[in-house]
Amino acid sequence: MVATSHTSHWISAFLEAQAAELGAATNTQLAYGRDLKDFQHYLTTQDQDFATAGRADVENYLVHCDAQGLAKSTRARRLSAIKQLYRFAFEEGLRTENPAIQISGPGQDKRLPKILSEAEVDRLLEAARNSGRSLADQTRNTCLMELLYATGMRVSELVSLPISATRGDPRLLLITGKGGKERMVPLSPPARAALTDWLVERDRMDEAVRAKRLPVSRFLFPSRGKSGHLTRHRFYLLIKEFAVDAGVEPGKVTPHTLRHAFATHLLANGADLRAIQTMLGHADVATTEIYTHVLEERLSELVLDHHPLARTSGRKGDPKDT
Repeated sequence: MVATSHTSHWISAFLEAQAAELGAATNTQLAYGRDLKDFQHYLTTQDQDFATAGRADVENYLVHCDAQGLAKSTRARRLSAIKQLYRFAFEEGLRTENPAIQISGPGQDKRLPKILSEAEVDRLLEAARNSGRSLADQTRNTCLMELLYATGMRVSELVSLPISATRGDPRLLLITGKGGKERMVPLSPPARAALTDWLVERDRMDEAVRAKRLPVSRFLFPSRGKSGHLTRHRFYLLIKEFAVDAGVEPGKVTPHTLRHAFATHLLANGADLRAIQTMLGHADVATTEIYTHVLEERLSELVLDHHPLARTSGRKGDPKDT
C-alpha cells in the first residue's frame, strides 16, 4: 500500500485555511475532518493518496459510499469536502489539477421540516417555565426557550450567545451567525421579559463569582465545561425533557424544529419572506422558501381533514353545491 505520510498534512492545512479565511465553525471543521479521513482511508486501500488520486478514484469512492448505504445528504457532504480539499491543494500548488471539479453530486432528497403547532410550542414554553431543580434553572430554561422561539436562532448561536449581545436595546438581539455575520432580530414581549429575569439572575451569579475573586463568564448561558457555555447536547436533552412534560411527541421536538416553528408561524401570520430570511440569517432566500411549501402542505392537510367536500361521505353532486 502507498504510504500517506507525505499527504497526511493536507487535511490539517486545509482545515486551518478554512478557519482562517472563511471563519469555519469548529463543528464544520470536525465534519470536514471526519469526511476527509474516511476518503484518505479508502485511498490507502486502493494504493492511492491525495496526491495521486484521479477523477475515477473519487467517483469509485462515491460508489463505495453508496454501497455502504450512506444517505444522499452524507454522500453530497463528503463530495463537497473532497472538492474543497482539492481546490485548496490546487491553489497551494500541491496539485496541478482538481480531479473532483467536474464530478456531480448525488443531490439531496427534499424533505420538509417537521411542524410544531402554535399550541404545541405554547405547551413546551410552559413546561420550560416549570422545569429545573431551582428558580434559577426555571429562569434560565424559560429564557432559552423564549429566545429560541422568538428569534429562530440556530442552537449553536443560542448556547454561545455572549452576554454583551443582550446589553443594548432590549427590543433587539444581536446575533453572530455563520462566517461571523451579524444580524439584529427583534424580541417579542415574552422573550424580553424572560431575558430580563435571567439577566437579573446572571448578575447575581457574577457578583458571587467576583466575591471569590474569580473571572466571570462572558456567556449568557455559562457552564463549567470546556466550552464555557451550555453545550448543544445538553440543550438537546433539556428540550426533550420539556417535550415529555408538555405531552408533545419527543421525536418531533429538537432545537431546530423550534427554528422551523419560528419561521412557519411568522409566515402563516403574514410576515414577509425576505424579513424571515434576514432574521434566520439565510444567505439565499431560496433556503427560506421551503417554509412556503411547509405552509402549503399544512393548509392542504387542514382542507382535507376539515372541509366537508373532502370527506368520503361528502355531498358530491348536491345541487346546492353548484
